[in-house]
Amino acid sequence: MPLTLSENSNVYVSLKPVDMRKSINGLSALVLSVFKKQPTSGHVFVFYNHYKDKVKILHWDRNGFFLYYKRLEKGKFQFKKTAEEVVELSSDQLSWLLAGLDFMLMNDFAELNYSNYY
Repeated sequence: MPLTLSENSNVYVSLKPVDMRKSINGLSALVLSVFKKQPTSGHVFVFYNHYKDKVKILHWDRNGFFLYYKRLEKGKFQFKKTAEEVVELSSDQLSWLLAGLDFMLMNDFAELNYSNYY
């Protein structure tokens, strides 16, 4: 089942690697301590491992948790060190991240609103 986000869902990425042996309960505890959010908020929480080749995504959906896991067979996810511990992403940036692209460098095209056409 693909990850679908509601309009109210935000995507948060922890920029510190985590132990990938953690499952729903361990990641929920990290959501409380690192993100300072409720795990059942409906937001999407992204974690990665030390080698940057695995990602786990925790997401609450009405009556239970989804735990998504992706392991790259070749290459690494593009996570850059920043001064921040957590970064918020758009749904497009999450898609780019999961595709192996550098989500921090990519931006949506700006919306153009013209008042004069000629």
